[in-house]
Amino acid sequence: MSAELKLAAFELAERAKVAARQLLRRDRRQLVLDAADVVEKRAAGILGANQVDLAHASDQPAAFIDRLRLDEKRLRAMAAAMREVAALPDPVGEVVESYARPNGLRVERVRAPLGVVLMIYESRPNVTAEAAALCLRSGNAALLRGGSEALQTNSAIAACFPEDAVQLVSPDRALLDELLQLHEQIDLCIPRGGPSLIRFVAERARVPVIKHYQGVCHLYVAADADLAMASRIAVNAKAQRPGVCNALECLLVDVGRAPEALPRLAAALRGAGVELRCDERALPLVAGGVPAMEDDFGREFLDLKLAVAVVDGIDGALRHIARYGSRHTESIVTRDAQLAQRFLNEVDASCVLWNASTRFNDGGELGLGAEIGISTSKLHAYGPMGLRELTCTRYVVRGDGQVRT
Repeated sequence: MSAELKLAAFELAERAKVAARQLLRRDRRQLVLDAADVVEKRAAGILGANQVDLAHASDQPAAFIDRLRLDEKRLRAMAAAMREVAALPDPVGEVVESYARPNGLRVERVRAPLGVVLMIYESRPNVTAEAAALCLRSGNAALLRGGSEALQTNSAIAACFPEDAVQLVSPDRALLDELLQLHEQIDLCIPRGGPSLIRFVAERARVPVIKHYQGVCHLYVAADADLAMASRIAVNAKAQRPGVCNALECLLVDVGRAPEALPRLAAALRGAGVELRCDERALPLVAGGVPAMEDDFGREFLDLKLAVAVVDGIDGALRHIARYGSRHTESIVTRDAQLAQRFLNEVDASCVLWNASTRFNDGGELGLGAEIGISTSKLHAYGPMGLRELTCTRYVVRGDGQVRT
């Protein structure tokens, strides 16, 4: 069986490698537009496949079901995101630097595709469409390994894209293990998922890995914060869509403002159905709050649950985030520009925000059209990965007969 898996993985990757070279000669913008049209034409079939997956997942939590579910609105949004990707400037061939050497050589740094991208993800079938569109537009072939819970939906979506350039990989961990060894065929692996998946990939991969790790996102409400603004931001960040990686997971409130701020913030959050898990200083100030367990801090709930802590000023907030954050998204609410700038400078996260919801750490919201993931690794990309982040730069040198002396 192992030999068969090795061969199956090798054949998948080799087809992708050949397709990646061919993409350089094709109209990649039109490929994405054509795929978006097919997604809309096959909407009934895709939604029917999604119903099959939802039926098999009926015993899962509500947040899981929300990530898995497609409806007509989400399908239209998926096709719209694909068209936005197609409309973006082509990064391939972009000259990012150009200069002449004293010997007359003309040197350029030019964007080029990565090659073959292995994408590993769970639950959200829209990732199939967005990852495929981003890879195609940037000249990369995509190997897409979604979770078994979305297999029917993912299969229906992947079938809307060109064969070989976009291939759906069976959700078989043994097959994935074989693919992770193929460093000569696969140029990059991007895992999106829980700690066990990220750990498996990081430990087993011989190909380069950019992690899309869990989003333990914080909002720090400073002593001078506008509480009406802080309440709006907190409710949006936590409750608009709690099952996604840029949802708020921990609220930090300055000790000097906590007696006034926490009752107001708690009322707004509880009104949105959020359960508040409070540390010992926050608990007396939060009506209906429950005592937090130690592991509630640093937890990605992906649900209408929120950890709450009182901190000693900006230093306390920075210490808390450094200990419990996942380098994903962190936000501050304050009127003080100097305080905000310190937070923005010192917090280590792929996206830091001032007076804005954590939900804005998203490729579409930041103008990338869509994203293949939010990198929490400090490699060539940190934060949402769009078209440019799916390229590297290489040198193109033009001369007229120069030789080195």
